[in-house]
Amino acid sequence: MSRAAPLAESPALAPLPDDCVVDFTDVTRVYRMGTTEVRALDGVDFRVKRGEYWSIMGSSGSGKSTLLNVLGCLDRPTTGVYRLAGRDTRELDDDQLSELRSRELGFIFQSYNLIPQLTVLENILVPLTYQDAPPADGEERAHVLARRLGLGNRMDHRPLELSGGQQQRVAIARALINDPALILADEATGNLDSQTAGEILDLFDELWREGKTLVFVTHEPHVAARASHLLRMKDGKVAEIEVRRERAGAAR
Repeated sequence: MSRAAPLAESPALAPLPDDCVVDFTDVTRVYRMGTTEVRALDGVDFRVKRGEYWSIMGSSGSGKSTLLNVLGCLDRPTTGVYRLAGRDTRELDDDQLSELRSRELGFIFQSYNLIPQLTVLENILVPLTYQDAPPADGEERAHVLARRLGLGNRMDHRPLELSGGQQQRVAIARALINDPALILADEATGNLDSQTAGEILDLFDELWREGKTLVFVTHEPHVAARASHLLRMKDGKVAEIEVRRERAGAAR
């Protein structure tokens, strides 16, 4: 089992509010290529509360993809602190980080990232292979999600037998199967026609109204306008955070 590098002594962290899902405190991510140092993230601070819907925008090279990788526990900060669902990720070795990722995160990608050899049902169940959930419970939940997403008659099909919109719905069901604390989407409508993209965005709105927490990377302003919060990245820094709208029925 691989172990995380020893941590330098640092002041005790302040407790987080119960509704805090994401906490970034002075996060940097530095890449070194020969003698060149690239600060992809440079002192990033922000918090995402349960039930918020964030969009992340920025030009190429602004740091938004690196930010998403760190949010998804696919990369670690060079310095600073990232706490996900109350867990300080600095304290976790690679195996523990993988477990946290499988339990607390759901991923939706532009290219769907489905496994072509698996059926729709098997693709939806992939996140549960890393957990101890009873197989019958997982299959029942997968069928419920599939019916909700209009895939009830497609469970035995494979990805190449589906349209792009159907494949993205499978990816959404897969992201929801473990009831994650945070759903991360990376240009999730980028490969879809405008009508199908609108249907997927309507589905994200529906999930948000139900209290799900979403973070969506996009370069399209009309997509970002759907979110409750907009975070703009520039040169690895947070250039702006804007509150756009509140969820209907949300506590004030």
